[in-house]
Amino acid sequence: MAKLTRHERRERRHKRIRKKVFGTPERPRLCVYRSLNAFYAQIIDDTTGHVLVSASSIDGEFVEMFGKRGGKSIEDAKKVAELLVKRAKEKGITKVVFDRGGFLYHGKIKAFADRCRELGLQF
Repeated sequence: MAKLTRHERRERRHKRIRKKVFGTPERPRLCVYRSLNAFYAQIIDDTTGHVLVSASSIDGEFVEMFGKRGGKSIEDAKKVAELLVKRAKEKGITKVVFDRGGFLYHGKIKAFADRCRELGLQF
């Protein structure tokens, strides 16, 4: 059997996670994605398939708040968490189900989740 690439391993983990994690109107799904240059987060209601809230490190409001595009550092992931939680509270969302998108739970993903919890989002 051929050795899997890092991307293929992440895709397998992501599919395995998505079998179990499902967002409802009461507890929508908070999914994250990190690329080499940016960090993205969305809160999604899977019953209707609508994105309720989103934030990213290349978002216009992010650039206005922090003065630059980001996403390459742990601090940028924490700043995206602040922006996302602010927008979620405006929409009345306080409880979510966390979908790490197949990424290992450390580094930016862990920092993002911890910051969301600190700001009042319940997983």
